[in-house]
Amino acid sequence: MEIQATSPLRGNDSEIPFGKAEPVILFRKPMEKKRSLQEIFEAEESPLLRFAFGLTKQRETAEDLVQEAFLRLHEHFEQVDQPRAWLYRAVRNLALNHLRDHRKETALEDDGEVIEHRASPERVIGKFEAVDRLRILMAELSDSDRELIGLKYHEELKYEQISERTGLSVGNVGYKLHHLLKGLADGLRRMGIESMDG
Repeated sequence: MEIQATSPLRGNDSEIPFGKAEPVILFRKPMEKKRSLQEIFEAEESPLLRFAFGLTKQRETAEDLVQEAFLRLHEHFEQVDQPRAWLYRAVRNLALNHLRDHRKETALEDDGEVIEHRASPERVIGKFEAVDRLRILMAELSDSDRELIGLKYHEELKYEQISERTGLSVGNVGYKLHHLLKGLADGLRRMGIESMDG
């Protein structure tokens, strides 16, 4: 015995068997025009260079990696649906390969701290990505909030000294710093960073 179902789109007089109904598309995303390679290059070259430099800490290497990523995109442009994401993934992978192949070179952080040679390339890249994302979050803060964090962590001032410099009460300095740091940590977690090691 075959079970019959009525199609809500065709009315009760047209019956079709289960499993043979035509699919109903509820929403269709409008077709977006794909940007040209030139437009992508103009929009993404500078951010990609900053990203690559954040990973390698070497300007020439960063330029080489970005150039290589664009060359590879050119070769596969017709097959790539999301060129921006593809480029960032390519630069990250190229940087990872570069760090793996050049383990003996000493990498320096902005503050001059030497990263141990024993650290895996994945860990080094994770740390650079965490620092890069923290910089993005810091850039979104107000000038006064950035100044407060700078006074505490760059100038290493005590709450009383920060209070004298900013005119805020000591309690307010502590309160604001606590909430700023919590907000930065939450922002990093939303970006997929659980610790400053990446």
